[in-house]
Amino acid sequence: MDIDTDELLTSLTKREDNAAIKSYQNTVAVACPACEEPFDDLVVCKQNPTSLDLSKQLDLCVGVDDGQAYIFTHS
Repeated sequence: MDIDTDELLTSLTKREDNAAIKSYQNTVAVACPACEEPFDDLVVCKQNPTSLDLSKQLDLCVGVDDGQAYIFTHS
């Protein structure tokens, strides 16, 4: 998957930024680079490995750019 991260991130609303992850909400229905469907949230993993604790079951698409995992959530 080829991700233009600069363009993608400018379209999203930043929600969290800590040592392990950055998270963004897709408030404008940007299409997922993997499946072309709008996604709900984007999680960028800043550390390898990174563990995520999900409170609900989600459909996920995953991409990698510059060694960082990009996880697109779909409800």
